[in-house]
Amino acid sequence: MKSIERPKLDNSISIEDFSDFYWLKEELVAFCRSNGISTTGEKQELADRIIAYLQTGKIEKTVPKEKAKSKYDWNNTEIDLDTEITDNYKNSENVRAFMKREIGSHFHFNTAFMKWTKQNVGKTMREAITEWKRLYELRNDKKFQTTISSQFEYNTYIRDFLADNKEKKLSDAIKYWKLKRNQRGNNVYSKEDLKLNERKKMVF
Repeated sequence: MKSIERPKLDNSISIEDFSDFYWLKEELVAFCRSNGISTTGEKQELADRIIAYLQTGKIEKTVPKEKAKSKYDWNNTEIDLDTEITDNYKNSENVRAFMKREIGSHFHFNTAFMKWTKQNVGKTMREAITEWKRLYELRNDKKFQTTISSQFEYNTYIRDFLADNKEKKLSDAIKYWKLKRNQRGNNVYSKEDLKLNERKKMVF
């Protein structure tokens, strides 16, 4: 018996097969587009819509995001420490220039900080600076490990593979990731993955 091949992502796929294999975002988008399903949003949102479609055969209506109420111009308006983060906040060049003036040339936008600004409408830029510095100090702590969102399975796998196989290179990690994503089950790195290359060639 040959090893299970990755199924084709089309209307005949079972929910079990869809859930058990890794899919690129462009594959999810292509499926949604061909079936009239909304292609907006994050990868997990697309996957949830596809599962709902496979379960019911119906296309769920997507609720449009509530429009921002604030008209604050983050591109041009002068920013100070007491400026409040609004619901239309943007990581603009204007914000970057302000943060560099207050923090220093080492300032840069990062995922954790951008997530914080989205979740803290109403707080001031003074508080934003405090949070950025806290995150910066954490990143410089050798014991600190950045939490990667579940949608970024590739990043998580590569990081864990290299941490566990210090003698191997990024190209090796990518090779095993490609083998792993085509297997049924989760995409979490395991020491057993080092045997995937041999398994691929085996015929039972």
